[in-house]
Amino acid sequence: MARFDAIDVNGRSMRVGVAAPSSSEAPGVLVMVHGPGLDAFIEAQLDDLARNGYVAAAPEVFHRQPDDGADALTRVGRLLDHEILEDAGAAVRHLRSLPDARVGRLAVLGFCMGGRNAYLLAGARPTWWSAAAVFYGGNIMVPWGDGPSPFDLTERIRCPIIGIFGADDSNPSPNAVNTIAAELTRHDKPHDFHTYASAGHAFLNFTNPERHRPEQAREAWSKVLAFLDRHLHP
Repeated sequence: MARFDAIDVNGRSMRVGVAAPSSSEAPGVLVMVHGPGLDAFIEAQLDDLARNGYVAAAPEVFHRQPDDGADALTRVGRLLDHEILEDAGAAVRHLRSLPDARVGRLAVLGFCMGGRNAYLLAGARPTWWSAAAVFYGGNIMVPWGDGPSPFDLTERIRCPIIGIFGADDSNPSPNAVNTIAAELTRHDKPHDFHTYASAGHAFLNFTNPERHRPEQAREAWSKVLAFLDRHLHP
């Protein structure tokens, strides 16, 4: 079962969800959270990654925000890319230091805004990753704060990327997905994008019955696990 560690990020305490397999050596996966943060869905994904032989960590990137009862959209709108990169770096250092797993190769994956942030990290920290997975990451073409957008960093990406999208999604829309795929192709970046019919945004999220599409979710997650296995277990 996932546990929650507290780590320091420049004098601030940040929660990190962690799940590890029983093996003493395991590849690592950094999981970037969605709008609700470290909720039951993210915990479940951490646990399943551990069951599949990975040590996984998910930073709670909302730790700088006041406890003012703001809704998810407001909280997401307060995030800044340079802070996301800072939090991810702290989480990766923590993951690598865990006594219950020696982490070699690393992947990054994320859901919704976390999918965007996984793409951001693939471009902004290209030497860290052996693979990246983007689940319906919206706003990939939009910078949060000063600096380039994740899309603008495409040329810097070094690792293969798998993308999971819903045909009924509006952010990212199918047109946006095609634009991202074309940019990856233009820069000769290996990628494998899958778009699921009758599925919209966040269709893996079982905590939201209106959005959840169990059949598509099972197939998409199995594709990502197979992708991780290919690239993290050489």
